[in-house]
Amino acid sequence: MENIESKKYDVVIIGGGVVGAALLYVLVRHTNISRIVLLEKYPKLAQVNSSSKNNSQTLHFGDIETNYSLPKAKAVKEATEMILRYIKEVGDPGGSIICGPAGKMVLGVGEKEVRLLTERYEIFKNLFPKLEKLGRDQIAKLEPKVVRGRNPLEKILALYSGEACTVDFGKLAESFVENAKRIGGERVQVFLNSKAGEIRKTENSYFIRAGMNFFQGTVVVVAAGNHSLLLAKSMGYGKEYSVLPTQGNFYYTPNVLGGKVYTVQVEKLPFAAVHGDPDLNVPEKTRFGPTARVIPWLEARNYRTTLDFMKSFGWNFNSIITVFKIMSDPVIFKFILRNFFFRWPLIGKRLYLKQIRKIIPSIKLKDVKLAKGIGGIRAQVIDTEKKQLLLGEVKIIGENIIFNMTPSPGATSSLKSAFDDARKVIEFFRGQYVFS
Repeated sequence: MENIESKKYDVVIIGGGVVGAALLYVLVRHTNISRIVLLEKYPKLAQVNSSSKNNSQTLHFGDIETNYSLPKAKAVKEATEMILRYIKEVGDPGGSIICGPAGKMVLGVGEKEVRLLTERYEIFKNLFPKLEKLGRDQIAKLEPKVVRGRNPLEKILALYSGEACTVDFGKLAESFVENAKRIGGERVQVFLNSKAGEIRKTENSYFIRAGMNFFQGTVVVVAAGNHSLLLAKSMGYGKEYSVLPTQGNFYYTPNVLGGKVYTVQVEKLPFAAVHGDPDLNVPEKTRFGPTARVIPWLEARNYRTTLDFMKSFGWNFNSIITVFKIMSDPVIFKFILRNFFFRWPLIGKRLYLKQIRKIIPSIKLKDVKLAKGIGGIRAQVIDTEKKQLLLGEVKIIGENIIFNMTPSPGATSSLKSAFDDARKVIEFFRGQYVFS
């Protein structure tokens, strides 16, 4: 491949979702690297995990996500503030990136959850001074349908914050790229319809075949979402990892909420508990979900990626045993079995109605419709050596190459991840370029 005429760059970024786009922007804005290219396999940017159809459109703050520890909440809060500063700095013409602020709450139902939220409030209130603890009457003022029709003897409590944002991460990715091109001029190039295939390491650089073009890069950063591990393994990296692609699906109801309402996360589960969100694409409806099911492909509604999953999974003794170990946990097994039935015709909606009624007790079956074409896939990373499910972001760092695997809240952490990667990229150049 090195004998074929190729376009030469200092940095090649593979993947035009919000993570790759953020890195392009940070490298242009904060380094003096001369030549940077971003490769995206689709005709438009951010068509997979960053698409507003494939995620909950939530900018996570860490305050109401009950599966976050205090240290993780601090890190997520820092990442969120970076995105908010960016939006404030560049502006948001027409509100295309981010919807106006909307309230959000996590709802505790029953004595155990009320106690958990009460304890959590005491731990988190210093980190989030605007976080409020609400009783039934206060909840009813903000979200009347959360209380209407509920058993008056049922204990409920909510943690509430007025700091909430509904984000179109696809538009955010486009903004990163537009501003990178505006600032960087000839330093920046973006190639669409350029699916990275073979990556080959030579003595001083990498050669990448993307469609009919060939690219040469001193440093490569792979931000290809669920396909990052596949590319890593093709180069001998990440053999200790495997993936469990988990698809989230949603249901629509009429607009019954003023803001975001989450429920308490089940321990041991990396999958979000049921929550209700406004939808930027369908403002007259509320989106409830997600359901979650493990499926053998890497992109939602793209069955051609089944072979990619097979290659990423790594069919060896350790990977198979690890999956059996994860699935044998009673909490996880019960969750997966229940979610399997949520997708069944006729009965699935009826079964999921109970989940939605935890938030809106008076909702009727006729008001619940499957949100067709909505919901993405998150490849949950598993460590086959430690035989455990990993939570959060995973980075594989090799010789002048980085592979990013970013399950939720990857989009929220996109700018923070970009700064981390940019500093590492500068290290790779050993003093040739600087970070400012």
